[in-house]
Amino acid sequence: MPLCNPSIKCFCKVNMMVRKRYIGIVIVVLILIIAFNNRSAIMLKVFSAASISRMSENRISDLGDGLHVALCGAGGPMPSTSRTGPCVAVIADKRIFIVDISSGGPTNLGLMGLNAGDIDTVLLTHFHSDHIDGLGQLAMMRWVTGNHVSPLNVIGPQGVNLVVDGFNTAYSQDSVYRNAHHTDFVAPTSGRGMTAQSFESPGDGSKVVVYKDGGIKIEMLTVQHEPVSPSVAYLFTFQGRTAMISGDTIKNTNVEQFSKGIDLLVHEALSPIMLETMSNSAKIAGNMGASKIFFDVLDYHASPIDAAEVARDSNVGHLLYYHIVPPLDVPGLDSIWLDGVDEIFSEYTLGEDGTLFTLPPNSKEIIKVSSGI
Repeated sequence: MPLCNPSIKCFCKVNMMVRKRYIGIVIVVLILIIAFNNRSAIMLKVFSAASISRMSENRISDLGDGLHVALCGAGGPMPSTSRTGPCVAVIADKRIFIVDISSGGPTNLGLMGLNAGDIDTVLLTHFHSDHIDGLGQLAMMRWVTGNHVSPLNVIGPQGVNLVVDGFNTAYSQDSVYRNAHHTDFVAPTSGRGMTAQSFESPGDGSKVVVYKDGGIKIEMLTVQHEPVSPSVAYLFTFQGRTAMISGDTIKNTNVEQFSKGIDLLVHEALSPIMLETMSNSAKIAGNMGASKIFFDVLDYHASPIDAAEVARDSNVGHLLYYHIVPPLDVPGLDSIWLDGVDEIFSEYTLGEDGTLFTLPPNSKEIIKVSSGI
């Protein structure tokens, strides 16, 4: 008798389909059981492959020629989920220059695929804690990841020697341990720590060259951040492209004068209306100390409108906001912070940690490569 006669042909077909599906489910379950029982070995292979891929990548080479500017810290001293303290990485000729270095900056550099071992020089705009508190960590990372035989060069206005000497002292024992553990093969004693190059702040209407090598030129100009003095900005020039990092300042004629026609202006900004609101809120809550701090900071920072006016009047190619105060972690706060900016200057970006721009050589192109980490 045939297995499936005409009267039960439909039933048989359904039965076979169910059996095949059942067998398929059993096979999938068995595979999952085997994978679960061997999950450590499987994950180790995945981890190994990912590690090789990550350690083989070279973000700097991928960027190519030109001048590149990345925010390794887009915020200020207040805690934020998307913006750590101020840190700007400028990349030229496969070298990294760091302008200010917050405590979160060294970690962000790694997350951005930038190797601390490729850092050539650090430039400090002034000596507020949120602009220097990652300096010791960065110098240590550069030393042990780059096998450097000479210390990290740190450029700044008068007083930079005291800052560098302090960090060198604080990290002196750690450097002994690193060399003892890893030997000169990884951490040559001659490369530990930092050396300082101090420059007198130029007068209004002038700037001074603080670095010139391989077609890279960096100039220092004075800004206004009283009572913090000296305070400076830096202008980078390479392969026909230009970028200025303002440091902390009020709306400043020096910045306006020397940013005329540049490609990228990286400018700090603080929202007066938001800080006034925070000051009043702290007072109502009985926290008079916080209320005074929020009020006091209003007189030595530029507003978003101020920075937009400088960008407009200087005819810059693009404005990149950083040192963004207060934090904008709640949806909708961006619109308060940027209120009125569009009417003044439309070519701007509200920076986040990881925002990256590339300026190809000898052109007018301004390309946003990344909006964040």
